[in-house]
Order: sequence, then C-alpha cells, then structure tokens
Amino acid sequence: MGSLFEELEAREAAARVRVEELEAEVAELSGKLEPARESLERLRIARETIAEVLAEMTPEKSAVAVESARPSAGDSVGSAYAGAERQVIGVLTVPNWQPGMGTEVLPQVYRDIMEVVADAPGPVRAKQIVPRIGLPAETGKIEGTRSKLKRLVERGWLDEDVPGLFTPARRRGGVSPNPRW
Repeated sequence: MGSLFEELEAREAAARVRVEELEAEVAELSGKLEPARESLERLRIARETIAEVLAEMTPEKSAVAVESARPSAGDSVGSAYAGAERQVIGVLTVPNWQPGMGTEVLPQVYRDIMEVVADAPGPVRAKQIVPRIGLPAETGKIEGTRSKLKRLVERGWLDEDVPGLFTPARRRGGVSPNPRW
C-alpha cells in the first residue's frame, strides 16, 4: 500500500505545480487585461462623444454658422475656407489647391514637407524629406511621409512626374498640371 500513497503524493505535487503555473499565467493575463479594458473604454467614450457632437451639428446650425461667417464686400478673407458652404462630415486636412491659396491652410507637418520640397534643388524622395522634418529615418516614418506627399500631389500642391520623385507643382493658368486633380 505504500506505493499507492507515494503515487498519490507524486500526483498531488504535480497538480500543485500545474496550479501554481496556471495562477502565474492568470496573474500575467490580468496585468494585460486592465490596460486593454482602459483602452477599450477610452475608444468607447471617444466614439460616443463624436456621435454626440455630430448629432448636435444639424444642417440648420451649419448653414447659420456659414452665413454668419461670410465676409461682407469690403472684408478681407483670412482663410481659404471662409465663406465656403459645406456640411462638416469629416475633416479635410489637405484642401485642393486653388489660385491664391497659400501653405498656411495646411497642417504644420504638410507645411514642413512643402518647405523642404520648395528648398530642394531638384526632385526629392520621401526618405530625403523625413530627416529634414525632424523624424527618424525609419520605414514607418518614410512610408507615412510618402503617403502625405502623394496626398499633396492628389490635391494639386506637388507634382510627381517620375514615381517617387516630388517637386513643387507647376501651375499653368492657375490649374495644376497634375492629371489626377
């Protein structure tokens, strides 16, 4: 009978070790679960807040705001968007270029990109721009900048005559030569 008790003790010890391993895993997962729950809660709150803001932005309110923002005959226009009738559904951070529009209407990172391209002696690549705008020369930063450059081309701010090489837009008669715009 002694061997039966020894066998049970061995199994009990193995079960105890397994329980301790599982408890350690549960503790580790609990540590990961709380930050994930916090992130989920922040996203839920952000979504609800945006839904509330959009619900409050009825077309009547937008039209009244646009009407009151319209300049009179003698006023100077401070923004490229001033007086434009539009319903805000999303945010267009890079507007389509129009005659008389300056880079001040662009977000800061796009202005920085435009400055680097304008100061370059010839066409530039995204990987050349990244360090000049203060970003590390990492693949993700280069690809993000390339995306911004492509957006500037699509909206008429830059030209890309050769794939991957960007230059300031050559505008003829106030129209961008970019065939996509």
